[in-house]
Amino acid sequence: MPTAIEVRGLTKQYGELVAVGGIDFEVPAGTVFAFLGPNGAGKTTTVEILEGLRRRTGGTVSILGLDPWTDGASLRRRVGVLPQEFRFFDKITAREAIEYYRTLFGTSVDPAELLARVELLDKAEARFDTLSGGQKQKLGLALALTNDPEICFLDEPTTGLDPHARRALWGVIRNLRSSGRTVFLTTHYLEEAELLADRVAILHRGRIIASGTPAEIVRSHGRPARLSVEAAPALAPLLVRDLGVSARAADGRVEVELADRHDALRVLAAIDRSGIPWDSFSTEVDTLEDVFVRLVGRMDEGTLKAEAPA
Repeated sequence: MPTAIEVRGLTKQYGELVAVGGIDFEVPAGTVFAFLGPNGAGKTTTVEILEGLRRRTGGTVSILGLDPWTDGASLRRRVGVLPQEFRFFDKITAREAIEYYRTLFGTSVDPAELLARVELLDKAEARFDTLSGGQKQKLGLALALTNDPEICFLDEPTTGLDPHARRALWGVIRNLRSSGRTVFLTTHYLEEAELLADRVAILHRGRIIASGTPAEIVRSHGRPARLSVEAAPALAPLLVRDLGVSARAADGRVEVELADRHDALRVLAAIDRSGIPWDSFSTEVDTLEDVFVRLVGRMDEGTLKAEAPA
C-alpha cells in the first residue's frame, strides 16, 4: 500500500522549548490515522507542520510525495483541512460558503449533495452566525471536502456534536476511507479513535509513546481480561488459594485476572463451589482509553520511555 504521509525525525523548537522531539510515523494511503495526546503534547504543532502552516526545525515530512512547506501551493489543492473551532464569515449562508470554496478550487461539487453528506442540508440557507457549534463543525467538514481531497486533516471534527450527529460524521469518515481517501484525525474521544482508526499514534511531551493498530496498543499495554463478580471480599483469597489466580476485592466486587477465555469457566465453577454468596458477574477488557490514561500517567511519573525511532 502506498504511503500518503511519511514523517522522519520531525522536530520543532521554540528557543529552548522542544515542542516536537524527533518523531517518526507513516500513514498508508486509504486509511484512517488517529493522532492522540493530552493537551500540550505537540499535536497541533505537528499537524500544522504537516499542513504547511508551520516551518519545522528538523527532520523530513512528505505529504503525497511533496514537502508541505516548500510545495504548499501544489499540495493545498489535494488536501482538505478542518481546523479546531472552525470559523467563517458571519453573514454567509452554508450554501454560499460551499459555492465560494467551489470557485476557489475550480470544482463543480453540488452544494446540496455535500451538505446532505454531513447532515446539514436543512441549514443550507442559514447564515453562519446562526449555526450552533456542532453545525459550524459540520459546515467546516463540508468545506474541507469541496475539492475532493486525497487527504483530509480533521482536527477534533466531532467536538460539540450530539451523539446522533457524531455517528453521522463517523459514517462520512468511513465513506472517505472506503473511497480511497486518507484521513488524519485528531480527537479527544478515545472511543472514536478506537472505532474509526486503522492505526494510532499517542504523543506526549513531543514524543510518540505508543503506536500501532488500536488492538495492538491495547494488547501490548493493557491489562489482562478480568472477571468481575459481586461477592463478599472473602472470595478473593479463596480463589487465589484454590486456583492460583490473581484476585482482589474492592467496592463490593471481586476481580479475577483471566489468562485465557477458558479461565472464566474455571473461576465461575470455583465460585459456585465456594459456598460464598455471589450475584452478578461480567467480563472486562481494557479499552484504548484505559491504555491511554495509563500510558500518559506512567510518562508523567517517569516510568515509561517514548518509543525509539524506527
